[in-house]
Amino acid sequence: MRYNVEELVQKLIQGDKFATARLISLAENDPTTAQKIISLIYPYTGRAHVIGVTGPPGSGKSTLVYRLAKEWRKRGKTVGIVAVDPTSPFTGGALLGDRIRMQELTCDDGVFIRSMATRGSLGGLARATKDVVRILDASGKDVIVVETVGAGQSEVAIVRIAHTILVVLCPGLGDEIQVLKAGIMEIGDVFVVNKADREGADETAMQIEDMLNMASTIRFNETGWIPPVVKTSAVYNRGISELIDRIEEHWRFLKKMDKDIYFRRRVEQDVIEALRSKIEQMALNHVMKNEKYNELIEKVANKEIDPYTAADIILNGVIRSEEKEPEENE
Repeated sequence: MRYNVEELVQKLIQGDKFATARLISLAENDPTTAQKIISLIYPYTGRAHVIGVTGPPGSGKSTLVYRLAKEWRKRGKTVGIVAVDPTSPFTGGALLGDRIRMQELTCDDGVFIRSMATRGSLGGLARATKDVVRILDASGKDVIVVETVGAGQSEVAIVRIAHTILVVLCPGLGDEIQVLKAGIMEIGDVFVVNKADREGADETAMQIEDMLNMASTIRFNETGWIPPVVKTSAVYNRGISELIDRIEEHWRFLKKMDKDIYFRRRVEQDVIEALRSKIEQMALNHVMKNEKYNELIEKVANKEIDPYTAADIILNGVIRSEEKEPEENE
């Protein structure tokens, strides 16, 4: 069944849930359609507060997101949730674990939940995650939460999407400090010690605070924001209100900053990402039209040459053909 994208966008702007879901599916499945959608909705984006939730598996991210959404609804805010799940090895789709946990929220018209499969993308995010966030933003959601897969070290990709990043840890995992050393330390705006009803929660919080006190990362120095550490117990609904207060405090902090320091830089990053994607696709299309491409693939398969050598041969051929074109035109 074919859908009129322009009509769907008009309904999206009015908050229509069906149009939101359909546009997200179109954006996920077809990059060309995704570009058209983003072009139409872009003037309506930039209003939502985008929050990334990351951390190791088992830290209780999904339950925490559920509790946060409930509390935001009490405060009169609409919420979009993008739960990025591991890809099913059988269907290629998301395993939908997060949506099952949040089933109660699906009855609330002020909440929209979407599970997405990573489909092989690195960094704990699906390729189309940023497009989905923009669609939810244009639909009028006040807060958009992106919950990553929880792969640990690779989670830094969330920086390119979220304004505020929650790093969720819990006592007893045995890898709290290792996770911080792995690179997540630099991306956290608020650190959450979840399952704080467990023994060792105070010690975990103190360890994080000690590391933050010693930290002198570029990101902290640029913004001046000192990440707070908040203890929560999502299962028992404890500490959730305080966590939201800290999240909103960070949002107010960002909006007071010079736009050239933060928001304009993010826009520039978006343009660079789009440019990189276009250049990559153009280059690949050009390369795959080369008559020697299949021949080189065959040689790599037969172990006659390695992939790097094949890439060098292809690139050298492209460069030479580009150099000859002006002469031929003359």
